[in-house]
Amino acid sequence: MRNLSILFVFCVQFITAQNLKTPFELGNGNQSTTYAECISFYEKLDHQFETILMQKMGLTDSGEPLHIISFSSDKNFDYNSNKAVILVNNGIHPGEPDGIDATMMFMRDLATNKIKVPKNTIVVAIPVYNIGGMLNRNSHSRANQNGPEAYGFRGNARNYDLNRDFIKSDSKNSRSFQEIFQLVNPDMFIDNHVSNGADYQYTFTCIATQHQRLGGKLGEFYKNEMHPAIMQKLKQKNIESVPYVNIHGDMPDNGFAQFMDTPRYATGYTTLFNSLGSVPETHMLKPFKDRVKVTYEYMVETINYVDQNVSKIKALKNQNLENYKAGMQYPLKWEIDSAKVSYIDFMGYKGGYKPSDVSGKQRLYYDKKQPFTKKIPFYNDYKATKEVTIPSFYVIPQSQWPVIELLKLNKIEIQPLAQDTEIEVESYKIASYETTKHPYEGHYGHYNTSVSKSTQKIKFRKGDFMVTTNQKGVKFLLETLEPEAVDSYFNWNFFDPILQQKEYFSAYVFEDLAKELLDKNPDLKTEFETKKQNDTKFSENAEAQLDWIYSHSEYYEKAHLQYPIYRVL
Repeated sequence: MRNLSILFVFCVQFITAQNLKTPFELGNGNQSTTYAECISFYEKLDHQFETILMQKMGLTDSGEPLHIISFSSDKNFDYNSNKAVILVNNGIHPGEPDGIDATMMFMRDLATNKIKVPKNTIVVAIPVYNIGGMLNRNSHSRANQNGPEAYGFRGNARNYDLNRDFIKSDSKNSRSFQEIFQLVNPDMFIDNHVSNGADYQYTFTCIATQHQRLGGKLGEFYKNEMHPAIMQKLKQKNIESVPYVNIHGDMPDNGFAQFMDTPRYATGYTTLFNSLGSVPETHMLKPFKDRVKVTYEYMVETINYVDQNVSKIKALKNQNLENYKAGMQYPLKWEIDSAKVSYIDFMGYKGGYKPSDVSGKQRLYYDKKQPFTKKIPFYNDYKATKEVTIPSFYVIPQSQWPVIELLKLNKIEIQPLAQDTEIEVESYKIASYETTKHPYEGHYGHYNTSVSKSTQKIKFRKGDFMVTTNQKGVKFLLETLEPEAVDSYFNWNFFDPILQQKEYFSAYVFEDLAKELLDKNPDLKTEFETKKQNDTKFSENAEAQLDWIYSHSEYYEKAHLQYPIYRVL
C-alpha cells in the first residue's frame, strides 16, 4: 500500500508539472505564448496554489481588462505591509515578448518552490500590458528581430505606443496601470523589453533608471550598490551585461550615454513616486530562447537582492521625500554632463562600411568574426539646465477637470476650498514655446517652453482645489504642473485653449480707440513711438502696430497665454 501511495503522489506531481508547462517550454524554443494561453496558464496557477492571487483590474483600449498576478510566500497579499513589493510589467511592446514568457515560468517556479522563495517580498506581475497589441499577432512587424515565430504589435488597440503614455494617459491602459501602481505601491519596478539598435556580443542590456532623477541617497544607492550587485550575480551565471546601448544607425565604439527616462516612459513615471526602476533590454539579434533565459535570471537576482535588503530600500525611499520640500530647488530639464565620464569594458563586434547591394551607397555592417573587448566612454551623469522653486501649494481651478481627474487617479491629495477665497499666488504667463511639426503619439507637442512670472491676489471660487506639495506625489506634481518641465501637461497640450485668442478687433473700428488710448497714456505712447523708431518692420506694419496697442490695453483678454494653475510660495 505504501508503494502505491508513493506512486500516486508521484503521478499527481508529474501531471501537475506537465499541466503547468508554458507554451514556450512545450515549443521549439522559438515560440511565444498567445494571450489566451497566457491568461489560461495564470488561471491554473491561481486555482492550484494559495500563494498565487490573480486579480482582474481596469480595462484597456482593447476592451479586455488588465490582470495582476501576485505571489506571497505566506499567502498575505497586503501590499501595504512591511514587505517589499516588486511590480513586473510585460508586453508593453508585445513584439518584444521575452518578459511575457519568462514571467510565466518565473511565477510558476515561485509557486512550486523550484527557485528560492522570497520571504520578505510580494511579487506582482502584469502578464500582458498591451493586450490589444498582443492580440494583433503577426510574424513580420519586427523586421530586425531574431524570433520568436509569432508575436504581437507595438501599437495598442488605438495604435498608441504605451511606453510614451505614462503622463498624458490618452489610453485606458495607462489609467488602469496607474490604478495598479498606486494600489501595490512597489518598491521596485521591472519593465521587460527587447532592444533595437547596434550589434554587440551581449544578450542582456539594461536601463537602470537615471539616478539623479531618482534623487538623493536613494539614487546613489541604486547606481553604486544595488544595480552593480545584481549585475555581478548575473555575471556569476555567465551572463555578461552592459548598460542599454542607446545607439541607432552608428557604432557604439566611441561611447554612449545613460538613457534619460523622462516621465512619459514607464520607469520615468515610477521614479516620480520613488520606486527603483529598471528596463531589461535583451538584444534583438540573439536567439529567443536565450533572451527569455536571461530575462528570467535577471528577475530572480533582482528579487533575491530586494528580499535581502528590504529595510534599507524602504528607509531610503522614505528619506528621499526630504529632498523635495517647499522652498527647495527642483530640476525640470537636464543635459549630459560631458565633463563626467566613466569607462566601461564593452564587448562588441568590429564595425565598418561597405557598398550596399541595394543602393550602392555606403552601409553599416558588423563583422561577427571580429569580436572585441575594449574600454569605451560611458556618460552616466546629467546636469540640471532649468530649476524651479518648489511651492507650498498649487491652486487648480475646478474648471481644469482633466488635470484633477489624473491627479486623483494617482492618489494625489487635493483639498477643495470651502468658500470663495482670495489668495496671493505666483502666476505664470506663457512667454514662448515651440510646437512639433509632425504628430507624435496623437499630439503636436510643445517644447522649449518658457514662462514669465508675477505675484497677484486672485479670488478663487468655492470648490477650486488646493494641492499641497508635502506629499508622496510631490515629484509627480512638479513634472506635470510646471509648464517648463519636459513632459508637463502644458507640453502635452492639456492647456492649448489658452494659446488661442477668443476675442479680437476690427481695425477700422479700433483705429480711433487706439489713438485715444495713446493720448490718454503718455508712457504707453512713448513706448510705442520708441518701438517704431527701433524696429523698421514694426514701423512699416500698420496691423502689427494696432495689435501692439491692443495687447497693451485693458481690452486684451486676460486668459490669453495665462497659465490656469497657480503657485503659493
